[in-house]
Amino acid sequence: MRVLHISTECYPAAKAGGMGDVVGALPLYSGNEGIEASVIIPMYDLQWFRDQKFKSIYQGSFHLDWEYIEFEVLQLESDTLNYPFYCISIPGKFDRNSVYLAEDGEGFKDEVERNTSFQRAVLLWVNAHSDSFDVLHCHDHQTGLIPFFASHGDVFVNLRNMPTYYTIHNAAYRGMWDWKHRQLLPAFNEEHIGLLDWDHHIHSFATGIKCCWGYSTVSPSYLDEIAHNSGNLNWLYDHTKEKSRGILNGIDTAFWNPKTDPFLDQVLKRSWKVFKSKNKEALCKRYGLNKSSPLFSFIGRLAYQKGADIITESISNILAQDKDACFVVLGSGSHELESAFRNLENSFPGKVKALIMYNEEVAHTIYAGSDFLLMPSRFEPCGLNQMFAMRYGTIPVVHSTGGLIDTVTDIDQGGFGIRFNAADFVHLRDAILRGISFYEDADRFVKTREEATKVDFSWNNSIRIYKEEYQKIINKKQ
Repeated sequence: MRVLHISTECYPAAKAGGMGDVVGALPLYSGNEGIEASVIIPMYDLQWFRDQKFKSIYQGSFHLDWEYIEFEVLQLESDTLNYPFYCISIPGKFDRNSVYLAEDGEGFKDEVERNTSFQRAVLLWVNAHSDSFDVLHCHDHQTGLIPFFASHGDVFVNLRNMPTYYTIHNAAYRGMWDWKHRQLLPAFNEEHIGLLDWDHHIHSFATGIKCCWGYSTVSPSYLDEIAHNSGNLNWLYDHTKEKSRGILNGIDTAFWNPKTDPFLDQVLKRSWKVFKSKNKEALCKRYGLNKSSPLFSFIGRLAYQKGADIITESISNILAQDKDACFVVLGSGSHELESAFRNLENSFPGKVKALIMYNEEVAHTIYAGSDFLLMPSRFEPCGLNQMFAMRYGTIPVVHSTGGLIDTVTDIDQGGFGIRFNAADFVHLRDAILRGISFYEDADRFVKTREEATKVDFSWNNSIRIYKEEYQKIINKKQ
């Protein structure tokens, strides 16, 4: 069973969010179930690509409206990733030092041209090597047109019977384009033009759902949420539910391993208590925080979806009451929110540290050194941070939504996290106050923290489900 993952992210090559982690981990664990998995993404002007050696395996070209596009498919020569890794070089489209965002923090203005050119290049390459793969696994709207053109594109005749699978990592991003962009698309059978349309737009997201042979979300609860809370897309989910499945993401437990993590000040030896104490002490010393106070952290995009806006208000209210707690924030995003966190640090020196950036090494030290991790997401397709946190003995404080429901049970219901039911300032504040009280119950807190580390968030179960899904669609081949 040979599966090609098609994505715009794959850790460690290029990552902007959880999709990068997932696409980087899936092929690593697929071999355990007899799946030969490969990955193809665009080639960016990022340090990882500059550090690797590639060989050219395919060259092609096409007209993107008036623009003549030449591209090259490159294969990673080393076995650094332990699976076949390909990237597509499209000069002028992806040779930039960011995956999605320009220097002003906004999305690139030529997103339509970029996504279309990537998908067309992938299709041309796979069409020429169709015997190499049994399933094309497409990830999010950036690849949502591939299932349609594999079936109905004029020149992709070798893909007519190629099973396609589509994973929704975030249903909020839909790749909707005005029909004036039609000239960017390759020629296709006009009888099927309606499959490209939703809301009178070329709709990559809806097209992927309509045309794929099977699709999934990254947690069961998220599938249920979007199926009932997506406006007129509810109809589409309802009429395609027989080919949908919620499959919970896992984490790369070899990489996220407290016993071997090279980024930590203290790796886990025999004692979780020593591990947490040493890493917290180092973290607090580095950022000027009080190691005896309960330490709450946030790691992620400073964005509305992640509830970052209500964190500032909650922290300000709690510290204004002179509660004993410290906070460290790692992330970037909205310039307004970045400024708000900087101001919070200035208002409460020694209590708040705002790290306006993203740094993988720093993230590991925060997971290991924190007592609690805040995740007040307004919606969360799956979420990986809560899994990383529990793996490192940190209690997640989460809004009850999406994958957070599937992975975090409240401490009062026998679980290892703190849950709250509305993503607003009051509920988050009260959840943090619960955390402070829980921390003061030292014996229970230490025992719960250690039990949390035993929860199995590996990919093993999810890979078995993906194999079932792949086999199901392969069996549909005529």
